Amino acid sequence: MPRKVTDACIQCGACIGECPVNAITEGDTQSIIDPAACIDCGACQAVCPVEAIIEE
Repeated sequence: MPRKVTDACIQCGACIGECPVNAITEGDTQSIIDPAACIDCGACQAVCPVEAIIEE
């Protein structure tokens, strides 16, 4: 199941650089994970400094 970015996101960009399939982009108020592209590897969740990425 793809990961989801919560409102706790501070848009630091750590997850964007870590995603091996480029499924994460910067949104207006938080990063956005494309569920169709996400391979559910968990790399983004592991590097998030504020634990804003969760499993859906």
